[in-house]
Amino acid sequence: MGRGRSVVGVVGLGSVGEPLLAMVRAAGHHAVGVDTGLDVLARVDRRLKAAEAADGATGTYTLTNEIAALGYADLVVEAVPEVLAVKSAVLRGLDSVCWDRTVLVTTTARLPLTRLAIASGRSAATLGLRLLRPPAPGRGVEPVRTAMSADDAVAALDILVARLGLVPVTIGGRPAAEAAALLHAFLNRAVTLAEEPHASQEDIDTAMRIGCGLPTGPLRLADELGLDTVHTALTRLFAETGDRRFRPASLLSSLVDAGLLGRKSGQGLYTYDDLGRPCPPSAAAPVVTAASGTGLGRGAGVVRRVGIVGSGTGARTIADAVVAAGLTAVVAHGRERGAGARRARATGAYRPLADCDVVIEALAEPALTSDVSDVFATLGVVCRPGALLATASPDVSVAACARASGRPGDVLGLRFPGPVRAAPLVELVRTRTTGARAVRTARAFCDLLGRTAITSWDRPRTLVHRLLFPYLAHAVELLDHPDADARSTDAAVESGFGHRMGPYTMLDTIGLDASLAALRRLHEAYPQTDGPPPRLLEQLVARGALGRTSDHGFRRTPTGGGPRLPAIGAGADAGAGAEGDTDGDGGGHVAEGDGVG
Repeated sequence: MGRGRSVVGVVGLGSVGEPLLAMVRAAGHHAVGVDTGLDVLARVDRRLKAAEAADGATGTYTLTNEIAALGYADLVVEAVPEVLAVKSAVLRGLDSVCWDRTVLVTTTARLPLTRLAIASGRSAATLGLRLLRPPAPGRGVEPVRTAMSADDAVAALDILVARLGLVPVTIGGRPAAEAAALLHAFLNRAVTLAEEPHASQEDIDTAMRIGCGLPTGPLRLADELGLDTVHTALTRLFAETGDRRFRPASLLSSLVDAGLLGRKSGQGLYTYDDLGRPCPPSAAAPVVTAASGTGLGRGAGVVRRVGIVGSGTGARTIADAVVAAGLTAVVAHGRERGAGARRARATGAYRPLADCDVVIEALAEPALTSDVSDVFATLGVVCRPGALLATASPDVSVAACARASGRPGDVLGLRFPGPVRAAPLVELVRTRTTGARAVRTARAFCDLLGRTAITSWDRPRTLVHRLLFPYLAHAVELLDHPDADARSTDAAVESGFGHRMGPYTMLDTIGLDASLAALRRLHEAYPQTDGPPPRLLEQLVARGALGRTSDHGFRRTPTGGGPRLPAIGAGADAGAGAEGDTDGDGGGHVAEGDGVG
């Protein structure tokens, strides 16, 4: 393939082929797209014209359902479904119509390249291009050759990869398969949470992008990969392993049956415009409020004074965050156990909270629902009407707190998926009785703290915990395979899917002890769907291998070194840093309550 203007063909204009064709055109080649679906050709044509009108994209292209149009192509990429017979047939067809010098490239990620090269009829000029997600400038791809590959064919593919702005990486077949299996199970779980519904699609994706630093939320990624492609991969993995993590979620099956395949079809879990860009989310459904109207209001309440109930690290770090935001923090040191027996004394201790705009319960974990409910029964009497009452305890029933308070419209949960000091995300947990004004006030409070707020329904644990830690546990279980390698799988997830860190580096960074605690609590909360923590993880923690803090975990890293990610742990107190003082420099103020006993 020369360095001048070339003809590059793409067969199969689905989730991989369509963006690849657009990149070929943008790079200055004449792009020839082939697909048997006339509706697919019409959609791709519409998007290419829309791109030209929107950003002045130039370059020539031809769209057709005739493979013979590729007869004069310098290089052809097949991007048809990952089925050996289908890919083999397409490659044989290309061999029959293309010039002898045409280089053929298959996008298979898991099928044997040598077998496909031989099936094509031109083994020296058939190469692989391994992609774990659809191509885009700056993303990693792995050019793959066989022992039969000719050097000039390899050079032609290398030139194309560079011109398209793709980054050549080394992944390997086995690590690619393990990374794909991990991510497909993760995506399947996210679809299940959207189906429950635990939260909206947008909030699930935001939780994982902001809370875990992922480049793309799981539901958006599923749409990008193609829901039919994801469904096919899950079905195959479930048939091969019997692992229920791979049983396709019923919502996923329903969407595929309806022809809603994601970005490539214009609609899936999200809706897409003519440029293939996500449309703005539809207006959120109105918050369900109490029949009595308690706590209703059109606007958010003004937040100046914030009360915190508790004396642990979580309470202190919430106070620090409040003060840093320029607000006044009022701290009441409630008892951690037996609060119901000392209600009268607690009422006196909590009286400084009477004029607070927001009051947050942050008893040290693990907090019992009965203890927290006692706190809310007192707060319901002490706090002014309309004040927002919130629990930061991740395993406590918000509905029970709301009932105990006697003012359910004012109550919700404020959950931090890690140490409050570092958490960039706050999950607003509402019940069927939470008032619209309470939700707006909570969002305004999170804005003042500089945190991103998402909303979910009342369930144990945060969205981040429910998605992240089962994915990490799955990665640990993969190490039972005789040829599994933590470094290779990490590299495949990072270079193939664009994650900042692979699962084993993430485990070490969070801390194996914190991860073990989170998995135990998930198992307690969801014993039917979340099994006990992997034995291997328990053994490492028992031996003092805790990850980055101990210089040894799944990967050896100098103590305190390695990459960083948004702090995530077993709960709001996990992994918090030094206590520090509560006289932050944000212009705020902290007042201490008298405490109880």
